[in-house]
Amino acid sequence: MQPDFGDVAPAGCHGKLDIIFAISTEWWMKDYQTRLIAAFPEFAQALEEELGAYDLHILVTDSSFVWGMEDCSQCQDPDDCDPNGEPSLCGAKLDACDTTMGSGETFSSGIGSSGRRCDLAGGRRYIVSSEEQDLVGAFTCLARVGYGVATPQAFDSILAALDHPLIESGVTLNGPGDCNEGFLRDDALLLVVIIQDSFEWTSLGGPYQWRKALYAVKGGDADAVIGLAITTDNDVLPSLCVPAAPLGFTNRMRLFMEEYLKHGNMASICAPAYGSSFKDIAAQLAPLCDQFIPR
Repeated sequence: MQPDFGDVAPAGCHGKLDIIFAISTEWWMKDYQTRLIAAFPEFAQALEEELGAYDLHILVTDSSFVWGMEDCSQCQDPDDCDPNGEPSLCGAKLDACDTTMGSGETFSSGIGSSGRRCDLAGGRRYIVSSEEQDLVGAFTCLARVGYGVATPQAFDSILAALDHPLIESGVTLNGPGDCNEGFLRDDALLLVVIIQDSFEWTSLGGPYQWRKALYAVKGGDADAVIGLAITTDNDVLPSLCVPAAPLGFTNRMRLFMEEYLKHGNMASICAPAYGSSFKDIAAQLAPLCDQFIPR
């Protein structure tokens, strides 16, 4: 006999998943951004296998307050900006969201970036999988954020994107007319993916505050938030990244993912491919989706 859950029977997430990617634009991210992009098709396939008909919102955060190009030839589309313009704006057609921490990044700048406005379905600043005809192409445009642009502020950016910054700014991003309007859904699981080749030392607060804020986004449901950090592993032995950091050096990212977040995961940024890490995440999502109760 099946148990009677009464009025609190799990409704499930029905394949709904809100995903935030916080991608570092540090100089040494040149090789790692391409590995992330290469792994995305495997991730999408794994989600389909685990969740069936998925319903994704995918947002790449703007992890800084700045926008600029050192060389206007980096702008790939003359409809976006004037290649003969003057740095650092290069005659680009920008709006306030392009320089707002936590807003969806749709126009990256700098060396190695897409260097153009990513045109997403509905004119949004995030991908809606059910409306985007070329999911891989759209993600590729967003995820090619470039390198040598700004020091990453991963958790500052993520929490701002979710309207839960550690320091109240008075700026909302998910409400009507806001930069990320409609991204965050009450009836979806939340997946946070961070990729950066450095220890986390710039974001405000620490692992306890980050966990508290993320859980608050989902009404305190620790099973509604999943995290993956693809980052340096030179703080542990054995490691793929060399040289190793001095033993005993605290990596706040590892502390957060392994000791504070209930469903936190770490992967080495020095791995030759990231597909297996994303497949592991997809496998974790299925049971969490089944037991999910929207708040």
